[in-house]
Amino acid sequence: MATYIFAGASSAMAVQAAKILQEQGHSVIGLSTKEDNGNYTEWHTIESYTSGNFPEIETTIDGLVYFPGTINLKPFNRIKEEDFTKDYQVNALGAASFAQAYLNNLKQAENPAIVFISTVAVTTGMPFHASIAMAKAAVEGLTRSLAAELAPKVRVNCVAPSLTDTPLAGRLLGSDDKAEAAKTRNPMKKIGTPDDLAQSITFLLSDKASWVTGQVLAVDGGMNVLKPL
Repeated sequence: MATYIFAGASSAMAVQAAKILQEQGHSVIGLSTKEDNGNYTEWHTIESYTSGNFPEIETTIDGLVYFPGTINLKPFNRIKEEDFTKDYQVNALGAASFAQAYLNNLKQAENPAIVFISTVAVTTGMPFHASIAMAKAAVEGLTRSLAAELAPKVRVNCVAPSLTDTPLAGRLLGSDDKAEAAKTRNPMKKIGTPDDLAQSITFLLSDKASWVTGQVLAVDGGMNVLKPL
């Protein structure tokens, strides 16, 4: 049985990934700024995802996943410096602090893994995504740098989704017209689900991905590479 820690554990993707892992007999520790524990094996409510707020965990940890993110879409001329700073803090600095907090726990495991979350907007230029694309590009850079530094002991990968039907994306899918337009833009003509992402994340955590590291896995219906006629 493996033990994993999820930061941002109240997110829809995290809850679904935890459910999959627990059904496989694993233990999942949840960390969140919210109090709803989502039936995790263990739960810690923290103030924020910054250095010094992560609780000490004594046990060996087999994998980390950092779920916190933002969707702050604005025209470039309306993005304030504090918007850039917040997006970078939550998405990139939080991910780095989380990995630092539990690195020693990971190194005690046999096949430890870290998974971060990016976005299709890093590789596919999208209007109004300047701030989040910058922050998530930093996450992809962190992924590759850590994968090189921690090899061969710790595998580090990243999942880059397109628009996924979660509460975080609610205002982008808040009407039938918006949802239909999002489906139409996607080569697979669908909106991602929390389970689509959870299946990919749990694969990257598992021994089935034991020869996969330093990768950014696009789970986006082909949005980053396909332009159907």
